[in-house]
Amino acid sequence: MLKLVLPKGSLEKATLELFEAADLKVSRDSAVQYKATIDDPRVAEVRILRPQEIPMYVAEGLFDLGITGRDWVEETASEVVSLGELQYSKATSNPVKIIVAVPQESPVGSVAELPQGVKVSSEYPELTRRFFADKGIDADIRLSYGATEAKVPDIVDCIVDITETGRALRAAGLKIIDTILVSYTELVANPASFADPEKAHAMHQLQTLLEGVLEARGKVLVKLNIPTDRLNAVIEILPSMKSPTVNELFGGAGYAVETVVEKRRINTLIPALSDAGATDIIELPISKIVH
Repeated sequence: MLKLVLPKGSLEKATLELFEAADLKVSRDSAVQYKATIDDPRVAEVRILRPQEIPMYVAEGLFDLGITGRDWVEETASEVVSLGELQYSKATSNPVKIIVAVPQESPVGSVAELPQGVKVSSEYPELTRRFFADKGIDADIRLSYGATEAKVPDIVDCIVDITETGRALRAAGLKIIDTILVSYTELVANPASFADPEKAHAMHQLQTLLEGVLEARGKVLVKLNIPTDRLNAVIEILPSMKSPTVNELFGGAGYAVETVVEKRRINTLIPALSDAGATDIIELPISKIVH
């Protein structure tokens, strides 16, 4: 039913791991194969291509559904429907930003202070051109093929580049004077395909599986038993996504409690629960959480 396109390159490994965890395993003959399959009746075809190209191909209807970055949707000015963010691709919690930077020693403190004819290097020439045009600045945009931060001040006056923490920019002796865009990995759809009720339903079902995996990451299920007289004491220290589930044990011997908690807190939580009177404590992994 759906023609799906997934990102190659830096997002590839994390994307394939996400799909496998969602029980949508991507199969292909080799790691360099661009064609793939998913054994699922909702997926008719899978391609693995550069994320820079994916928004255009989805907008043109070559694919119904794709994963790419908001930065490339904006750079290509592609008309797609965003089904939402999939924040799975980075090791840090910082969003990716497209910024304008100048040398640290430059007196320029904002984009408005840049002169007409300013020379700018960027891997996002169209996004950069529109940004400076909106600011009323006639900029000389130079396409960068990498190592953009190394081109100031000898080759260009400033750069438009991507950053998460800003550490690499500071190490290169640069300072940020503006942020053009905050970019996340997104699930995007072709507008005509999304207007088809059957295809839209299939898209939302796949999205539910992917988001369920992401919601479950870093969380575990904790189950325990509590004597009746210790219930309130244990509930007070027990974090949960919502209210914990509490069921009375057979014969009025106490209560069985279960809840979802963050994995990073479990090393202090389990001893605290034991100290409060909980017994038979079990920690279980979670594959998906669907609200």
